[in-house]
Amino acid sequence: MALHVRGVVLPDDEVRDLWLVGDRVTFIPQPDATTIATGGFVLPGLVDAHCHIGMRPGGAPIESVDEARALAMVDRDAGVLALRDAGSPFPYPALDDDVDLPRLARAGQHVAPIRRYLRDIGVEVPVESLSDAIVGQAAAGNGWVTAAMADAVAAAHAAGARVAAHLFGEESVAALVRAGVDSVEHGTGLSPDDIDEMARRGTALVPTMINVERFDDIASQAGSKFPGYAAHMLQLKAGFPAIVAAAYEAGVPIYVGTDAGGGIGHGEVVAEMLRLRAAGMSTMDVLRAGSWGAREWLGFPGLVEGGLADLLVFDQDPRQELAVLRAPVVSVLRGRVLATR
Repeated sequence: MALHVRGVVLPDDEVRDLWLVGDRVTFIPQPDATTIATGGFVLPGLVDAHCHIGMRPGGAPIESVDEARALAMVDRDAGVLALRDAGSPFPYPALDDDVDLPRLARAGQHVAPIRRYLRDIGVEVPVESLSDAIVGQAAAGNGWVTAAMADAVAAAHAAGARVAAHLFGEESVAALVRAGVDSVEHGTGLSPDDIDEMARRGTALVPTMINVERFDDIASQAGSKFPGYAAHMLQLKAGFPAIVAAAYEAGVPIYVGTDAGGGIGHGEVVAEMLRLRAAGMSTMDVLRAGSWGAREWLGFPGLVEGGLADLLVFDQDPRQELAVLRAPVVSVLRGRVLATR
């Protein structure tokens, strides 16, 4: 059965009629379609481009596919209809085509140097084994590899995967931007030269600002035992909004990600979007970073002819107030109505 939606379709800012036939969008009228919305503002489903449904709140690995499914449902119910798991210590490929869950772009495990990453989360390998580990994780995911170091970026690309580098410190981010990673996650240590290089290469930034705000807690835990580390974390946090603003001004592609699955709960994508707006991004660019632009980046076409039938309808204009995104009146995933209000 076809569905019919009429409203102001963003980003085009035109009142249009959409028909949803199965899992696809068409502008060709469909006889006998059921109308589910006749007004309001229509937006492609939201995206969390950096989360971890393979990790429990607090950072421990999940132990079942059902746990991953439950976490993805929290995001879905917050309007996130596509997500990228940026590294999972637990494999869950059975969820790739689950019709009840957001679209999944899924990395394998984090690949990291020995004793240089979170315990029990990453695959820890010596430098000489890095390329083989990267290729192995390319096969474990469905298009992404996530790594704390990336001397083997070329190996990942040859295996058909893109590389997401989780980076905080200044030296590591500088090296890996120039190594050709596809996205920088967090990026608190970015310098002006790094930002210019990212803009030149088209390297994406997923800043996870809501997570960087937790650096106070991390510094506090370091305490007097590691005072230099604690001071550095506080310095990185304080300078981060300016770094995000500089990346935006330089034309670096920026996408919304929360880092949910560690210290951040799932379903906080709108909170991250509000932080990007406060850092200086325009409202339209924030919407692009958390909706149609992020979907295109991840390979999930938006509300175009033949695009994917994922959308949200709002009774107020999210371009006027981003907080409206927390309250869709209609939510449709894969051509099926999830909720109406």
